[in-house]
Amino acid sequence: METYGLSLEKTLFCGQCFRWKREADGSFSGIAGGRRGRFSQTSLGAIEQDPFWRGYFDLSTDYGAFCGKIERAVPSLAESVRACRGLRILRQDPWEALCTFILSQNNHIPRIRGIVERLCERFGAPIPGGGFSFPAPQALAGCSAEELAPLRAGFRAKYVLDAARRVAAGEIDFDTLRVLPLENARAKLEEICGVGPKVADCTLLYGLHRLDAFPVDVWVRRALAAYLPGADPKEFGEAAGLLQQVLFVRIRAENGRSG
Repeated sequence: METYGLSLEKTLFCGQCFRWKREADGSFSGIAGGRRGRFSQTSLGAIEQDPFWRGYFDLSTDYGAFCGKIERAVPSLAESVRACRGLRILRQDPWEALCTFILSQNNHIPRIRGIVERLCERFGAPIPGGGFSFPAPQALAGCSAEELAPLRAGFRAKYVLDAARRVAAGEIDFDTLRVLPLENARAKLEEICGVGPKVADCTLLYGLHRLDAFPVDVWVRRALAAYLPGADPKEFGEAAGLLQQVLFVRIRAENGRSG
């Protein structure tokens, strides 16, 4: 099988993160872990040589093996698997993933990005090179809904506050969630006001790198019915997270939509 590699565009714009953008010169810039990064597809060595960014882009995981598993199980998805080649599941901060996916509910990506940036500007810390870090839960736990009003997050603000308070108090412990059975970890996250199965699974997959998590939205539900009727994504083990992206790409392409 050909080398899987890393596609910055597929990885950064598949809906798993909200703080990266494409610059005029074709490079990609963003903030993660309190650091500002700017990378080009033609010079990935800067990522490979930096331990933080190498870990963030998950370069050590064999996604080619996941592709092979999906193709063998569902040959009809082979073309979609190839379309996803280079997409990797980022190792994001779990609090940031939880918070941003709470903000993503019934929302669209440009608006989510705007809310997230206002959140960081108001409550985050300045970082070298410009911009702001993602605020710690402790920075939000003592806030009122009125203090979050300038974010224009609407009904989601009270959910963010509940999440911040629970994380800050230790009621939600991410180290514990990393090792709990998936169903138990999901149930624990769903104790947060406003967090349902999809936000919980997005947090597990994109924030805690639980590659066996499988977030389901309307598009993925349609794809499951079309290509894996009666199948349980759990059967794919750690390939389930990539399978979710493959199904999303396939069903959106068939409906004439992208992104």
